[in-house]
Amino acid sequence: QVQLVESGGGLVQAGGSLRLACAASGRTFSKDTMGWFRQAPGKERESVAIINWSGSNTYYADSVKGRFTISRDIAKNTVHLQMSSLKPEDTAVYYCAATRSLLLQIDGRAYDYWGQGTQVTVSS
Repeated sequence: QVQLVESGGGLVQAGGSLRLACAASGRTFSKDTMGWFRQAPGKERESVAIINWSGSNTYYADSVKGRFTISRDIAKNTVHLQMSSLKPEDTAVYYCAATRSLLLQIDGRAYDYWGQGTQVTVSS
């Protein structure tokens, strides 16, 4: 059974940091493009950060550039999102997703597997 399980969310003050983790299981994801998405209440899901299979290519939403860093450990089938200088507008449920596409897919509809999400709340 293929699973993506996120962890690391929580409540943090503005300016603080959090490190999200996504553990993949059920098969190897070494050739998958992995992504972090988020959805705030009343808003559409948006892509936050994407990383290709080798880690050599990444994408960041303009709103998080310079503050968030996506990384992956192919051997451990994990993906991380280091979030720094957090702002209240970063508050959302964060989802990890995987797609077999070798391209950096920004559209969530391209992703085949999704985690259950982890809540990130940034207080002002």
